[in-house]
Amino acid sequence: MPYARKQNVTVSLNPEMVKKAKILAAKRSTSISGLLAEQVEGLVEEDEAYEKAQASATARIDQGFHLGGTRKVSRDDLHER
Repeated sequence: MPYARKQNVTVSLNPEMVKKAKILAAKRSTSISGLLAEQVEGLVEEDEAYEKAQASATARIDQGFHLGGTRKVSRDDLHER
């Protein structure tokens, strides 16, 4: 991923959560900020992928599906008046 300017965000956590987050971050050789950034980026990517898939499915539904049948008799022939 190319370098992008980053912006700071403030998050408030209770002290016990901060302690546990520091331990987890150390296990993963990163910081709490790094952990949070990774999680938020993952959530945003998942949401974008979902929206893209939903738009694609909607477009396919709007287009309709050929179910393989053929029309052998016209509607007028079926409903003679």
